Amino acid sequence: MIELPYSLMIETMEEPDYFGFYSPDLAGFSGVRHSAEDCLYQAKWGMKEQNLPVPAANPDPTIVIQDAKNPSAAA
Repeated sequence: MIELPYSLMIETMEEPDYFGFYSPDLAGFSGVRHSAEDCLYQAKWGMKEQNLPVPAANPDPTIVIQDAKNPSAAA
């Protein structure tokens, strides 16, 4: 089970070995990683590792993984 206190969007990139991510709940929190799993790890631990303030939890967070070129083809 994946436990995140906020929503996360993960998108494929043109380069097949990279995924971009951002959180609609956290302004400016985004990044690029080599896998969807790396994006999830960074989203879960990155704010603590960087000593950034973590805002109040979203009561209904979601995780969406999608093809940036074809958003309707969600995984």
